Amino acid sequence: MDGRTLRVLMIAPTSFFADYGCHVRILEEARALQRLGHRVTIVTYRNGRDLPDLDIRRTLPIPWRRHYEVGSSRHKIAFDALLGAKTLQILLRERFDVIHAHLHEGALIGLVLGRMAGLPVVFDFQGSLTEEMIDHRFLRRDGLFYRPLRKLETWIDHSVPLILTSSTNAERILIEEFGCDPARIRPLPDCVDTMTFAPPTEAERAQRGAQRQRLGLPADAPVIVYLGLLAPYQGTDLLLQAMQQLCRRRPDIYLLLMGFPGLEMYRGMAEQLGVADRVIFTGRIPYEQAPTYLKLGDVAVAPKLSLTEGAGKLLNYMALGLPTVAFDTPVAREYLGAWGVYAERGSAESLADKLASLLEDGEMRRHLGKQLRQRAAEQYDWNHAAHQVVDVYMQALGGYRRSTTSPPQIQSVDQS
Repeated sequence: MDGRTLRVLMIAPTSFFADYGCHVRILEEARALQRLGHRVTIVTYRNGRDLPDLDIRRTLPIPWRRHYEVGSSRHKIAFDALLGAKTLQILLRERFDVIHAHLHEGALIGLVLGRMAGLPVVFDFQGSLTEEMIDHRFLRRDGLFYRPLRKLETWIDHSVPLILTSSTNAERILIEEFGCDPARIRPLPDCVDTMTFAPPTEAERAQRGAQRQRLGLPADAPVIVYLGLLAPYQGTDLLLQAMQQLCRRRPDIYLLLMGFPGLEMYRGMAEQLGVADRVIFTGRIPYEQAPTYLKLGDVAVAPKLSLTEGAGKLLNYMALGLPTVAFDTPVAREYLGAWGVYAERGSAESLADKLASLLEDGEMRRHLGKQLRQRAAEQYDWNHAAHQVVDVYMQALGGYRRSTTSPPQIQSVDQS
């Protein structure tokens, strides 16, 4: 890198910031880049939570959908059209060096407007568009729209010059399933702020009992923690079924289930399974408070079923030194390595068995927690990853300059 300050326009086709998943990756990338001295502007949907340290620009609202739910929706077409219009408006008024486009919708907008503005585009790939829609039960493989959407996804993947992937499994998917050139792919696994997500201090351990009791958890009970979205593809249903089996063996076990949406549905499911008195639902937890709540647990769980999406929550667990049980998926193996405890994917019985075994072995919990913390600090720290992102930007800039001697420019006014 030549030491210059880069002006980065991030396109985030989601209701940023919403305390989960891809939002956390966008947030931590932007903050890490800013710590290196670069300027980041994020253009996103109308809804979402503003953060004081980020330059966030929002679209106009659509009157028939003021509240946007998590996941796929037909209303995203209107949201993305407004996002494209807002991005164009920003490019007309300000100068940038590179477009960093998140998700396929962001990449499509970036490709169109980046060509008009004469800017290189870096695509932040966090999973297959069509596979995510299937996971969210918005699309069927035998449905009318599957083939055209798959073709659009493939075209986007092949059109972007450089792609960042949130895992090496995502890199494999792009190469094997979409036929992408490996030379255009730069794996950048999800990372974690290891200073914020750190094991509890002695003072925090001393306060843990009182903090637990405020939530309705006995001070000395074995506690499993989960923080993330609540949905079938996240394994929430299977986790509650596993709790039913665990409570038959050990009635002293509790589950601190943190996240959204579908709270009422899952409370009802817990009632039906007879575990409502052993599952504490908190609802949405602000990202800033995530470490405090997760430190209340003895064991973390990640029952995500998706084979294509990332699993950033694993890194938060790791950085906190929490021994973790996950369904056996490529991404879980990539992050946890030899120090994860793996249940058979889709089996509530296997999940219950692994959780029970870990809760009964305090020495194993301490050993795994220590190793996972070390792994997170050495391999998955955002401060190191930010330098890799900047290197990719410089490669994109160099490649774009070589490909055209006089790129087209949207007439702009520098307001920096």
